[in-house]
Amino acid sequence: MKLLANINLKYPLIQGGMAVRVSTAPLAGAVASAGGIGVIAATGMSMEELRREIKEARKIASGGIIGVNVMYAVRDFAELVKTALQEKVDLVISGAGFSRDIFSWGREACIPIFTIVSSARLAKIAEKYGASAVVAEGTEAGGHLGTDRPTVEILPEIKGAVKIPVIAAGGITDGGDIEKMLQLGADGIQMATRFVLSRECSVAESFKAHYLSASREDLVLIKSPVGLPGRAIRNVFSEALSRGEAPKPLCENCLKTCSHEFCILKALENSRLGNIDRGVVFSGQNVYKIKEILPVKTIIDHLSRAFSDQVTSNININSSTIPGTG
Repeated sequence: MKLLANINLKYPLIQGGMAVRVSTAPLAGAVASAGGIGVIAATGMSMEELRREIKEARKIASGGIIGVNVMYAVRDFAELVKTALQEKVDLVISGAGFSRDIFSWGREACIPIFTIVSSARLAKIAEKYGASAVVAEGTEAGGHLGTDRPTVEILPEIKGAVKIPVIAAGGITDGGDIEKMLQLGADGIQMATRFVLSRECSVAESFKAHYLSASREDLVLIKSPVGLPGRAIRNVFSEALSRGEAPKPLCENCLKTCSHEFCILKALENSRLGNIDRGVVFSGQNVYKIKEILPVKTIIDHLSRAFSDQVTSNININSSTIPGTG
């Protein structure tokens, strides 16, 4: 599939952006190099750090497609998005809230904007403002959730409501899951949790071990200070949250709106560094299905069997598809 001048996308597969510093250059670059869309999660990074990550990911990607994901809920949302656009990433993905301004920024930079949505209503709004595609994310996803409905319910509704490409997300871990979403009309797939259990994901080994040991019963919903529920793997920290005993934060004013019950960015950083009992371990609902850590290329090679040539040709995010630039 021809994209963005001389860049070719082999598979309509997006590696989900996982904050804080779970999705960094080594993972995003490896996914891009293997034929998918590699995504750096910018939330929690400084502008200079984000610039460095983009440059490093490009070296690893060998011409593959690199995107940046930014949570709308963070106070420096605009600065992070504009930094990614200045660095000429191939696309920007936004979630955990809805920005109208981001679409004009994308048009000015001639860079596609993808929006994570959980309803047909929001998908239509995103299309109206200029989204090049929407990511239909159901309740099976990890991290912050915008709905309590499964992807299999919201995907057909969203697909029927818009003309732009619709990417399925939430609980997708293997080829069988991909085939199901494609049969429901998805133009592509976003996966995050599976890529945590890759060699290139730079989280602590204890973080990966917590993923590998998780059972179906270990998945819990927590209340995030962002104001949204979040799906995580049960641990000492989540149990403390359920009892109302979370450590009170030393607030750094990092969110636009915060309940101040605990610091979500600090909790995510703790777990990434291996301090599992002092942090939140976000994960998709079906993490228990993943039994091994593999190189990114091997993961994508296994998943590639689920994609057909017909589906692969459905997504085109070159500049002519950015509303208002043609």
